[in-house]
Amino acid sequence: MKKYIFLLFAGFTFSAAQSQEIIDAVRYAQDNLSGTARFRAMGGAFGALGGDLSSINVNPAGSAIFSNNQVTITLTSFNTKNNSNYFGTPTSASDNSLDMNQTGGVFVFKNQDQNSDWKKVSFSINYENTNNFDNSAFSAGVNPTNSIDRYFLSYANGVPLSVLDNSSYGELDNGGQQAYLGYQAYVINPVDDTNPNNTKYASNVTPGGNYYQENGIYSDGYNGKLSFNFASSYKDKLYIGINLNSHFTDFYRSTTFFERNNNPLSLDYTVKNLRFDNNLYTYGTGFSFQIGGIAKVTKEVRLGIAYESPTWYNLSDEFSQSLIAVSANLSGELPPDLVDPQLINYYAPYELQTPDKFTGSFGYIFGKTGLISIDYSIKNYGNTKFQPENDVYYRSLNNEMNNILITTGELRIGAEYKIKEWSLRGGYRFEESPYKNKTTIGDLNSFSGGLGYNFGMFKLDFAYAYTERNSQQGFFTQGFIDGARINSTNNNVSMTFLFEL
Repeated sequence: MKKYIFLLFAGFTFSAAQSQEIIDAVRYAQDNLSGTARFRAMGGAFGALGGDLSSINVNPAGSAIFSNNQVTITLTSFNTKNNSNYFGTPTSASDNSLDMNQTGGVFVFKNQDQNSDWKKVSFSINYENTNNFDNSAFSAGVNPTNSIDRYFLSYANGVPLSVLDNSSYGELDNGGQQAYLGYQAYVINPVDDTNPNNTKYASNVTPGGNYYQENGIYSDGYNGKLSFNFASSYKDKLYIGINLNSHFTDFYRSTTFFERNNNPLSLDYTVKNLRFDNNLYTYGTGFSFQIGGIAKVTKEVRLGIAYESPTWYNLSDEFSQSLIAVSANLSGELPPDLVDPQLINYYAPYELQTPDKFTGSFGYIFGKTGLISIDYSIKNYGNTKFQPENDVYYRSLNNEMNNILITTGELRIGAEYKIKEWSLRGGYRFEESPYKNKTTIGDLNSFSGGLGYNFGMFKLDFAYAYTERNSQQGFFTQGFIDGARINSTNNNVSMTFLFEL
């Protein structure tokens, strides 16, 4: 006999259970290209150039190149479009936002002692949104073989029936909660419902394949970086610098999965359609440091080298979810089975260490008419770690990341040509996939361009950047791992106001 269920529990629960996944680690390990319009227009290739506030995010020695005090403010329009293909069905979604993504100032102090080899020191403070998380992706299509029932079965098998019958949602760990949702909404049933020790479950979804499925992912937030920089110039030939960086992150993601099938009905009540909602809110702070140097080898040639430490984050997660399923047989439909705990899981705070990065740079200056610059960075994503590492779950997750994530290279090329007060700029950026399979997240290609005008004490710069990347990630990470192929494009327009003091 089928029972009816409508569960509503208002409140929250504190949980030491983990729910972090590799995709969460990669989100904070990757940096998006941001900063001033000049920096973005030239593809971020400033490691051997300096002289731009955003250049200190590549090489801290860059602030010692400045001759005068400067303050900059940058506004950026972000447009993201995701074209999805799920089992041959194309869909698309887009997102637009406008942010003040960079602001800062540099202050230069020249040494009054003409006999000193240390010609000047500089201090700068710069804030940038290193990542804009505003994004929307929607996928839809007919899956010929797999239902989301596999997700709930993967968590339920091995869990005693007595646990799912006698526990509340808030008393269970993350895995137990997934099993609980599937069981209470009748997506899955115990093989032996008379045995409290039963640990095997079967699907209650109408069999036969051809499941119509939709998946929506909607996110917003940012990853910010506040840099405190000190640099100095030795004989105007060698420049060295250091950054102390504070990081701030605020990320919200809402996912909605819908499934419907038109398979033949029987006398047993089976699930015809369902909707599964998940909401994640992550917030926290972090710290990192950077050191670097720039050498003026000749009047034209400059070389740079920089090291960026891992970022050590302290993060907290809040997570909520609900599941609604509709069952039917030959006699008709039953009222929906709604499992909505209305309860927020507050997980124990945890630490995340992102990989460090090395950057080598080359710049060639054509007098006062132009320049060309090349940066190449190396980052080992396999060194990404959740902590504490003595935690069994984190240790297993770190080992998995070490096996599937790789060392990547990032190439940035930029050029600038000056015509009196005008500056014309262009850039290219290529970043390898952090995944061995090159599919979960693909390689990144970006083209950029821009122009600037020098009014004297005031400069105005514009930049346009186009970025493209493919990905294919499962809608879920366990049991049901089918996902859409997504082509993501970003069109960003930046405007920087620069004031010399």
